[in-house]
Amino acid sequence: MTEQETRPVVQEQTNQTISEEQQQTQSPADASSDQVKTVFHDSKNYNVKHPLQNTWTLWFDNPPKKASAASWSQNLKEIVNVSTVEDFWGVHNNIVKVNHLEMNTNYHVFKKGIRPEWEDAANANGGKFSIQFPRNRTGEAINDYWLNLILAMLGEQFKYEDEICGAVVSVRKVFYRVALWIKSSERNERIETIGRQLKEFLNLNSALVVEFTPHGDSASKTSENRFTI
Repeated sequence: MTEQETRPVVQEQTNQTISEEQQQTQSPADASSDQVKTVFHDSKNYNVKHPLQNTWTLWFDNPPKKASAASWSQNLKEIVNVSTVEDFWGVHNNIVKVNHLEMNTNYHVFKKGIRPEWEDAANANGGKFSIQFPRNRTGEAINDYWLNLILAMLGEQFKYEDEICGAVVSVRKVFYRVALWIKSSERNERIETIGRQLKEFLNLNSALVVEFTPHGDSASKTSENRFTI
């Protein structure tokens, strides 16, 4: 083998040696930067996120008392989308708690692409399960009711998850109201199962009435198709 032929081989071996030495002398900080770190390793500096099955949008509104449908829609503000467990907790831990919201305000958490309005295509033929809690007897517990409902939705705990559109919590003068919006309004086993699960996930007394109202009945202020669980 000639000198010219051996030179590339020697150069290749030298480069490999240098690369191995660089790996051996890499600082612990550099080495650890590529390691998988979860919240269980470091509660603040983790690099792994856990995706949700759906992306969810947080909305907020504080409409005037006699707002028209148009002004109410304009008052509805899209705040943020969350698509991972970590994103959700980052948002939840940094917004005003329900029991500290102003009168007549509402939080809405809906699947991305669905506006929290009756007119939205996903809601048009649906309805809502709603529960009212007296403010003077509920206090901070409303925060837990609201959180448990959100966790049940984001965690896909409802048996008929495809029916779920979103949830709303409303602050009124004498009560808080929590509502779960679904795509269908015809009473059947699927819908009743969702209602029973709602009571279970919020750990409600079995005697507490949960009312289902089709959006059409709400708009016309009738009670023709309402029922309770």
